[in-house]
Amino acid sequence: MTSMSEIRIDAGVVVTGRVQGVCFRAATQAAARTEGVAGWVRNLPDGRVEALLQGGKDAVSRVVDWMRHGPPGARVADIKIDIRPAGVFLEGFEVRY
Repeated sequence: MTSMSEIRIDAGVVVTGRVQGVCFRAATQAAARTEGVAGWVRNLPDGRVEALLQGGKDAVSRVVDWMRHGPPGARVADIKIDIRPAGVFLEGFEVRY
């Protein structure tokens, strides 16, 4: 859980590899909820997965570290991360379709 005094960040994440058809989105949602991270995750038409993670730096870092490997069956080839100060504060974490 993010404390009120902790600075919130947004991390835009794009994951490349075998990341669709392996429950990557649902598992990312579970990891984010465990860490108290808000945001969303979705599949891209080109086979990549994109996510926006928002929360405290440490919590977001733990979810990003998890995304570097993903769930069983995933094969992450590359991950791109864009970190910036949080914009509009998000609540909850959703899988987008």
